[in-house]
Amino acid sequence: MIKKNNIPNYLTFLRIIAIPFIVILTLAESDNLRLLALLLFVLASISDYFDGYLARKWNIISSLGQMLDPIADKLLIGSLLVVFAFDGTFNLFDLVAAIIILMREIFISGLREFLGNKNIKLPVSFVAKYKTAVQMLAFILLFAEPIFPILILLSDIFLWLAAILTIWSAYLYWREAKNYFK
Repeated sequence: MIKKNNIPNYLTFLRIIAIPFIVILTLAESDNLRLLALLLFVLASISDYFDGYLARKWNIISSLGQMLDPIADKLLIGSLLVVFAFDGTFNLFDLVAAIIILMREIFISGLREFLGNKNIKLPVSFVAKYKTAVQMLAFILLFAEPIFPILILLSDIFLWLAAILTIWSAYLYWREAKNYFK
């Protein structure tokens, strides 16, 4: 029996479990399988929202969830950045935005780990939440781009908007965290 207080963490685990399936389906070179990968990605993105929402609503925020949720996000985003680079979805211009996004994800992970060792927590900023939403929308467009080439310009715009928000959110985290480097 699934207990209510474990549902947010189950959603996070399901998001992690979905990643290899999303990757395999994306690389299968079939429009139908790519659309299935897109559907799984959308479900994973929705679960990212609901695991946090339910944990806050039911007041069951756990240490495991606080640790695992950002890891699940970074695994999903990092995996897809690699897949889109590998399968040719990214052009050279897109690749620069992808590298910016990947660098930020690694930087913030390291920053959070460093501060965590000092028992300092950085709350998730509004800009970071907005960045995640724009990133997810960009990835949805990137999934659909090979099937619907008319979306190429739109996916590029959202990918670069995500990269800009990525830089901004990294700066805001750094600005708040730099006071602890003494």
